[in-house]
Amino acid sequence: IFSLNIYILFYLPGVGKSCLLLQFTDKRFQPVHDLTIGVEFGARMITIDGKQIKLQIWDTAGQESFRSITRSYYRGAAGALLVYDITRRDTFNHLTTWLEDARQHSNSNMVIMLIGNKSDLESRREVKKEEGEAFAREHGLIFMETSAKTASNVEEAFINTAKEIYEKIQEGVFDINNEANGIKIGPQHAATNATHACNQGGQQAGGGCC
Repeated sequence: IFSLNIYILFYLPGVGKSCLLLQFTDKRFQPVHDLTIGVEFGARMITIDGKQIKLQIWDTAGQESFRSITRSYYRGAAGALLVYDITRRDTFNHLTTWLEDARQHSNSNMVIMLIGNKSDLESRREVKKEEGEAFAREHGLIFMETSAKTASNVEEAFINTAKEIYEKIQEGVFDINNEANGIKIGPQHAATNATHACNQGGQQAGGGCC
């Protein structure tokens, strides 16, 4: 039995990424969440193909001023969740910029899943699901719409990303002996179902939402 440390990053501010992390690690929804300043961390154990896998999830600040901090995490990531808000067209319009930034500074084999969050707010939708699907196809991403509030597809988003990474490990695409790929083989550890603030940029700023 072994565990893999898989780093999954989030991009774009105010799209509910911190709430997705909290829903996945703690199974709860926090309607008002401070904007992430720097980086927050969460972890959870899952099982894939009978093997225990530890997901280490880094929730990075989406603000432009913290881009230099988030870039430092790119190279150590095996997977990334690129999140936008389906009720805010501007967050969708910025996807190309963040995707280019991620690919420029990350391992070329990094698995990226595109997530359209807040699917529970259908009446306020500004970005059609078909647009998200088309963007994902064009850029070779996995795609899913989620709701951190109702937990719809949250579990699936993280686990499917991890499964894609695991498949690449089985195919020999990832060198598991090189920790720079964001994968670490080690002894079994107890599950850590907690989200920890690791803010590097100072105090949190209020007003963030999920």
